[in-house]
Amino acid sequence: MIHSPERTAAVLIETLPYMQQFAGKTVVIKYGGNAMINGELKQQVIKDIILMKCVGMRPVVVHGGGPEITGFLKQLGKQSSFVSGLRVTDAETVEVAEMVLAGKINSEIVCLLNQQGARAVGLSGKDADLVIAEKHLAEIYENGEVKKADIGFVGDVVKINAGLLHTLLDQDYIPVIAPIGRGIDNATYNINADYVAGEIAGALEAEKLMLLTDVEGIYRDYHDKSTFISTLTFEDAQGMIQDGIIDGGMIPKVEACIRALSGGAVKAHIIDGRQPHSLLLEIFTSAGIGTEIVKNR
Repeated sequence: MIHSPERTAAVLIETLPYMQQFAGKTVVIKYGGNAMINGELKQQVIKDIILMKCVGMRPVVVHGGGPEITGFLKQLGKQSSFVSGLRVTDAETVEVAEMVLAGKINSEIVCLLNQQGARAVGLSGKDADLVIAEKHLAEIYENGEVKKADIGFVGDVVKINAGLLHTLLDQDYIPVIAPIGRGIDNATYNINADYVAGEIAGALEAEKLMLLTDVEGIYRDYHDKSTFISTLTFEDAQGMIQDGIIDGGMIPKVEACIRALSGGAVKAHIIDGRQPHSLLLEIFTSAGIGTEIVKNR
């Protein structure tokens, strides 16, 4: 699409106050969904992150990789099973998850960023004890009762070593983090990437947590597009989870936003990563996209 010079100038002028507002601010990006699979979208996300860095922002990337883990396990003849949306993870599965997340996906993202002129550094949560974890017990419902289930080497975040990330950011690096953590029992744990991103955003007191998803945002009724919610408080978000309005795979994303805000982040956003340059549209336009979750209206 070709724009007139006047339209191009207007677009650039619209971005100016946002560039000024967010210069020097930390933004945590949870990179996942179709934007990690589609080659064109992947390149656009990388360029968005590079642009954010070039205008003075301090991006931190946390990535997922569930579909690739499932695919690799399938090649090994191992079927994946899930409880409450989390992968049942035995000793063999956590080794595969660590190999795919830290060894393959992480290095690919770092390489793509560095090819565009960035100084990206790949990290696992095990590096310098960046992410300390404990075993997660899944909640299951049986006969109207809530019971705890051990689903293996799946972790909850106990502590984030924010000092390491501050050091890297201060030295002009882009940290790229795989959601693997060291347990307080010294075991290796696979952790939901949304939760890791939320905890890191809180620990860094980030200006924004941005979660790339495969949906437009949050709806009061997903089947009715007119019920789209552009802004809500994290108290409202908690209530919507309790009432069952937010359910399924959206729960960890919204809970990640709540954790980020509770920890010290300013705003959290759930945005559609299938939309080209979705990160830039949220940050640098007055309309924005997706659903933002804030502490207070």
